[in-house]
Amino acid sequence: MTYNELIDEYYPAGSRRRDIYLRHCRAVASLALELNSRLDEPLDEAEVEEAAMLHDIGIVMTDAPDLDCHGTLPYIAHGVAGADIIRRAGLPERDARVAERHTGSGLTTDDIARQQLPLPTGRIYLPVTRLERLVCYADKFYSKSGDMKRKPFDAVAASMARHGSDALDRFNALAADFGRP
Repeated sequence: MTYNELIDEYYPAGSRRRDIYLRHCRAVASLALELNSRLDEPLDEAEVEEAAMLHDIGIVMTDAPDLDCHGTLPYIAHGVAGADIIRRAGLPERDARVAERHTGSGLTTDDIARQQLPLPTGRIYLPVTRLERLVCYADKFYSKSGDMKRKPFDAVAASMARHGSDALDRFNALAADFGRP
């Protein structure tokens, strides 16, 4: 199965859900590829594109009617749901880890406990590999609502700061690795 076939399975042609999903993921993929091209040792472009296009596959399983998603999970669980979808489809584990670890600037076990987030224990929710970190970072610059235009760096940093100094520090570390868009 290809990543496009998996998207087709969960985001049917002609649906509002698909339009939102593809617009967001294409923007994230484009930025991730742009940032990747600046690296001294760029990652494989096909892997960057695939991971970026699948990072949000799990939103379909969430209760997010504004996104035309009518599942039962809370939105915060879309990364875990996406990782499970990707694994069941037999796509690369690297893509599953990107989906699972892209939320915010990553989530620590302290974040999960303090905020009482409904996420399974025993999994890692911080981006570790360069691919995970790259897609996580690129994703911060695009919303799935509103005009969906690229957000300014300072606006993204302010949003991260609202989640605490640790989240902002993680975001700034990503910015140091990949530069400002």
